[in-house]
Amino acid sequence: MSEKHILLIDDEAYIRTVVKTCLVAFSRYKVSMAESGPEGLFIAKQEHPDAILLDYMMPGMDGIMLLRELRKDASTQSMPVIMLTARAEPADQLKYAELDVFGVISKPFEPLTLTTQVAKILGWESCN
Repeated sequence: MSEKHILLIDDEAYIRTVVKTCLVAFSRYKVSMAESGPEGLFIAKQEHPDAILLDYMMPGMDGIMLLRELRKDASTQSMPVIMLTARAEPADQLKYAELDVFGVISKPFEPLTLTTQVAKILGWESCN
């Protein structure tokens, strides 16, 4: 299996560290990180990752605003996005569906199964 590239966009350094550690330790994924929406948008356009893990609640440009920007741009509109969020209420689920989100992983998540969850949502072969 070739190495998949995931862009992780989350404003919390601890979450970025835990998620990256899990994805690298339990898979062959390459992980790029961004701590804000604008930085994530820039990296997505430059690096063209295979998928994006996106935090919902971030200061300034939140996950939904960033997702709308990604969907407007031809170079990023087809990138699979998984929301990482503590907000998994029915109204939020509808919003995610309208924006063509591939899936939602609720916070807090189980670090040992994160890679499997990501692979299952994206239809990728699990690496662990």
